[in-house]
Amino acid sequence: MSPRTPDPAADNCGIAQAAAAVGDWWSLLVLREIARGHVRFDALARELGVSRKILSERLTTLAERGVLDRRRYHERPPRYEYLLTDQGRGLLPVLVALQDWADRWLLGDGTLTGLAEEDGAESRRVRALVGTELPPGLLLRATDGSLRDPLASGRPTVLFAYPGTGVPGSPPEPAGTLDPIPGNAGCTLENRLFRAAWPRFRGAGIAVHGVSTQSPAAQAAFAQAEDLPFPLMSDTGMDLTTALRLPVFRLGQEVRIKRLLLVCDAERTIRHTLFPITDIPAALEDALRIGRTLGPGSTTHP
Repeated sequence: MSPRTPDPAADNCGIAQAAAAVGDWWSLLVLREIARGHVRFDALARELGVSRKILSERLTTLAERGVLDRRRYHERPPRYEYLLTDQGRGLLPVLVALQDWADRWLLGDGTLTGLAEEDGAESRRVRALVGTELPPGLLLRATDGSLRDPLASGRPTVLFAYPGTGVPGSPPEPAGTLDPIPGNAGCTLENRLFRAAWPRFRGAGIAVHGVSTQSPAAQAAFAQAEDLPFPLMSDTGMDLTTALRLPVFRLGQEVRIKRLLLVCDAERTIRHTLFPITDIPAALEDALRIGRTLGPGSTTHP
């Protein structure tokens, strides 16, 4: 069978060019694992269960195409880490979009929802995060303008992810645009409940950080209007979402994280997850109770 004649139009097709640059499905899974913090060859081989020959070929190709940066961390024998370049990080929303599509259409029934089934694939994936350590060097833009670690240093942290709040001063959404999507509403209430409970979290030495895919400016406007005592962090680049394979849903042109809570210890390890969340006040109390079991932390920082 003779090879197909290349289509000249593909030279100007971004989809074709991206497919050629990324390669096959193994390359996508390699990028998924590197985003999760598995940046060394042996760790990648272990997580993927792929032959060393295939893995070596994919890493070499991705590095040659500028998606990965190959950095030596050991001289003799030479050993390398594979890190995402800016070009590679630009593919993270693509991975999230593929995950969202599969969660909805292959693993779900096609319904657009901010919730999940208790025994569904998304819930199992979140529960499997227990014992996972957040990748080092992962920084998000906070409401004070700084790049910050999603977890507090040296103390337990409750990280609550939510779809998105309203933006003060913006025109309201058209009637019926948001409310019919289960699990989307309640983000402002959730932030206010954490604000009211903040003295109890602080007294227990537990940090509270909120995260959404909203822009830093939108988060900052909301945080100022609501006088939030804890930072909100923006995951517009999908770094955290991809690293933890968090469940998302697409609302119009925006990708939003489904509401969930992660309770992490002072060593950056996820010790408990709460998802799906249908009772926000009860989930908050659960997070506080679980956080207290992880031991007290410093109370000198918000």
